[in-house]
Amino acid sequence: MQLHQLKYFVAVAEVRHFTQAADIVGITQPSLSKQIHALEDTLGAPLFERVRGNITLTAAGEVLLPLATRILADVETATREVQELVGLRRGRVRLGATPSLATSLAPPVLRRFRDAHPTVDLRVEEGGSQDLVRDLLRGDLDLALIIMPAQGADPGLRVDPILTESLVVASVEPVPAADPGADLRITDLRDQPLVMFREGYDLRDATLQACRDAGFEPTLSVDGGEMDAVLSFVEAGLGIALVPGIVVARRPGIRVTRLAPPGVRRTIAVARRRDVVPTHAGRELRRILLDYVHTATTTAQLPPGVEPLP
Repeated sequence: MQLHQLKYFVAVAEVRHFTQAADIVGITQPSLSKQIHALEDTLGAPLFERVRGNITLTAAGEVLLPLATRILADVETATREVQELVGLRRGRVRLGATPSLATSLAPPVLRRFRDAHPTVDLRVEEGGSQDLVRDLLRGDLDLALIIMPAQGADPGLRVDPILTESLVVASVEPVPAADPGADLRITDLRDQPLVMFREGYDLRDATLQACRDAGFEPTLSVDGGEMDAVLSFVEAGLGIALVPGIVVARRPGIRVTRLAPPGVRRTIAVARRRDVVPTHAGRELRRILLDYVHTATTTAQLPPGVEPLP
């Protein structure tokens, strides 16, 4: 088994098309097919089913895919680490962040990192925590700012909680409390139409769980939006949404209502793959991130709605 064969196998598995995969890896389709057949011979099992032009993974292919993906990611990390050490490359770090953290916590951290390391290539991926966890495990990210799931972190990750974040009710019109003059509670949202985030957003899980803990299933007016879409739907009067307070700071058309204690709080964490030694650049970004959190906490400069751990 050779690395280039695994690379070809992963390319075919991702696009489910031999000709397109050959274009991606930069070889001819016959050469790619020959290498796939050689890999199958080495493993003693077919990896793809080829029926009427449709390409699907066999059981052996399903087993091999996550292993091959991890092997290739580890090889890339090892190559980059050694090259950084001997000065052959300037380095690269890939950071993932949820939409609220990408616009609040990430910018000052990346500014500090850029000032200290202007030649390192910075790449940022914005997405829901579930998507970021998947990308970390696949080796597509070095670090990620995620929201800790209620069921706990994936065992394949090292996750360090660093801050907490409060959610607020975003609406166009005032949302009335059940008791006049009292603070708004989750139970007051029982009859309100909610605009819901798509699958993969931890905000979806947090909203649904908060409603269920309060004893009701929410009524969804729109289901499946990204952050900008959800806020736009709220502005259009389609419903209300539970969102981090920071994301509505520049949305004058949206009314923000804070929830009565204990409200809905989330734990912000920095995560990386447990089984991969981080690169020099990755370790430095994590150090700068933690330094910023410490400084911002002691000087009361954290973004609105973000607070230190109790």
